[in-house]
Amino acid sequence: MDRWIGLLNVSLTGGGGGGGGGCGGGGPLFRVAASLLLSPSSKTLAVQIPSPPSPPSPPLKTLIKFPNPSPPPPWDQVPSVNAILFNGDRVEGTGDPVIEKLSDPRNVAEILVSKLGGAANAWVVDASTFAGSFAVYKELVPTVNSRGDPRRYRPNRLPASSSIVSILTKCVDQIQSMVSGERIPSPQLQTTSPRTIILGFSKGGVVVNQLLTELPFAASESPRSSNNSASSSTPRETKYHIVPATKERLLFSIAEFHYVDVGLNCAGAYLTDRVVIKKIADHLLLRNASIRFGLHGTPRQWCDDYRPWIRKEKDTLKQLLEDEARRCGGKLQVLERVYLSNKPPSLQMHFEIIELMDIS
Repeated sequence: MDRWIGLLNVSLTGGGGGGGGGCGGGGPLFRVAASLLLSPSSKTLAVQIPSPPSPPSPPLKTLIKFPNPSPPPPWDQVPSVNAILFNGDRVEGTGDPVIEKLSDPRNVAEILVSKLGGAANAWVVDASTFAGSFAVYKELVPTVNSRGDPRRYRPNRLPASSSIVSILTKCVDQIQSMVSGERIPSPQLQTTSPRTIILGFSKGGVVVNQLLTELPFAASESPRSSNNSASSSTPRETKYHIVPATKERLLFSIAEFHYVDVGLNCAGAYLTDRVVIKKIADHLLLRNASIRFGLHGTPRQWCDDYRPWIRKEKDTLKQLLEDEARRCGGKLQVLERVYLSNKPPSLQMHFEIIELMDIS
């Protein structure tokens, strides 16, 4: 199956950066690894297009004979999901081959595809700013301090969702230019955007928390209106059928949130705001939608005697989610999985969870 795999650098301002090691103007650069499905026929990024409608059947009891309709043209496999993982702090120079391998975001993107199937597009995002080794997601979580630790989570202006849409669309622009030198032609059938899976690894969990805080405050744009007819699409609009077009569409497309061995040197690794969790459940009931939560951990984080708040926060979030799940029926699901529980805590297991996690 044909895929585009590579590294991109994009800025939220200015020209958006460049592919590979290129530099961009106007602001700090997010490094993004991507593994995206290509159309075998056109060698451009695959766009989600539903199967064409069947020709109308002739009326019953008619004497007119209709010729058999011609078989439809072959349809390329199309992306069904965008999996977006947010990385944590930098870990360099360990000499451990496992850590070195799983510190490469391109490898992580390929692991996500292997778990979700060939119809998945995978994105692995590093913070734009680092204070030494500490990841600082200041554009997505404006309330973080200089070391990237959150003081609180606030939904004002939906900074995480709007920033993610900008990052992904700029990445799509760059990749389209590299694979074809031109924009994807507009499809003539109605198109729909893939669903979204959000994963936060280590400190990347702060982005998960921010998105959860924003979710109940998304504008009331109906899902049906979010999927505009492609018959009037421009080439510029077509990329939004690869990634969501707006922050509201991104939030409404999210089907799963996964915390992957998250942890901080302060409180705030997991969202423990009862009011926010209740609003999320109300949001699901109002929209007749569903979301699955995955809590994945190792002894490195959940059994850390020096940071006992991590496990306490995880247990609190799990209880809040389970309480709301009972109220929502099957619209909210939560699962907890621990990995390498029979081994002593180590930095290696903190990275090994990326390969071991079950997100099926």
